[in-house]
Amino acid sequence: MGTRGREIVGMNVGKLVQLLNEAYASEWLAYYQYWLGAKVIKGPMKDAVAAELNLHATEELNHAVLLSTRIIQLGGTPVLTPEGWGKVSPCKYDAPEDPYVAVLLDQNIAGEQCAITTYKKLMDATKDKDMVTYNLALQILTDEIEHEEDLQSLKEDLDLMVQRGRK
Repeated sequence: MGTRGREIVGMNVGKLVQLLNEAYASEWLAYYQYWLGAKVIKGPMKDAVAAELNLHATEELNHAVLLSTRIIQLGGTPVLTPEGWGKVSPCKYDAPEDPYVAVLLDQNIAGEQCAITTYKKLMDATKDKDMVTYNLALQILTDEIEHEEDLQSLKEDLDLMVQRGRK
């Protein structure tokens, strides 16, 4: 990042890079969780849910690209290993050990809720201090809120289908 670009960041750049790396690591874990879940999913509505998981995987990967670019602009280094992602991420990775569609939806809803918290924290930290990062976090937060809503809608549809099948 250019000297002036760093100067206009009104907060500790090291702390900012740490927050960005937490989000970056979370995006990689979310990407893999979505991608793998879409491959192993089983149960009713699996095709519709798999399509949504694949879409979300692509968007999470795009978020990781945006975050890594910002980390590098600030003179930092993105977390370099998958092992590092698990250590740095505030969000846990839920392996799709039970590939049933409802379980995968619940795991991914929890992941999105954690991501929403992560980006809210990043926005709170950068508000009036680093507008570039703030706007980036807002852009990604908007996507994460939409992801949570998409997954919860699919879960509601699945629950209704299962309830009606029991009657």
